[in-house]
Amino acid sequence: MMVSRRRKSGKERFDHLVAVISSERFLKKQGLGNEVPFFICPYDPEDAVEMERQRGHLTNQLSNRGLTVLEINLYDLAIQLLQDRGIWTDIVDAESSISKAELKELLQGVLDPETHLIPAIADRLRAAKYDVLFLSGVGEVFPYIRSHNVLNNLQSTAKDRPTVMFFPGSYTHELATGASLDLFGRLHDDKYYRAFNIFHYEV
Repeated sequence: MMVSRRRKSGKERFDHLVAVISSERFLKKQGLGNEVPFFICPYDPEDAVEMERQRGHLTNQLSNRGLTVLEINLYDLAIQLLQDRGIWTDIVDAESSISKAELKELLQGVLDPETHLIPAIADRLRAAKYDVLFLSGVGEVFPYIRSHNVLNNLQSTAKDRPTVMFFPGSYTHELATGASLDLFGRLHDDKYYRAFNIFHYEV
């Protein structure tokens, strides 16, 4: 069901998230037209601190309703992967002596979603009992990890339960250009159409 595009207040947005995520319709992946149960929770980048606080409250509210949230912060996961492979210190040491382009290329190689990031997420999903997956840290891992690449590679791994990606920017659908994840409200090149804007989803 489509809802009004009027900008919601912080409390309205929070109440909407609680109502939607705790609903049977959401948890049973109804009304998605056989699409993967991926939802984007866009927010203004300047509201990042407030969104982090709200995400913690949201997890607590859902827990009070008997639901378990598994949160994976992409930034924390990236650092963990680099540490596990014994290259974190090397990368930190090299940062001051190589260009940004070289650092980006290096990180994109060692944190490639298909070969490294998604398998690590899959391991966490298999090890946990959860009702909904929260993905955060999207802004912190830009530009070496792009959100649309994560979602594209996650489609076959995280299809059993709903996934909510907290996104510092906007998720727009235009007839002419299709759907776009616009990180920080300025980068318009991440085409991804299979997710739903959670604020346009009603129960």
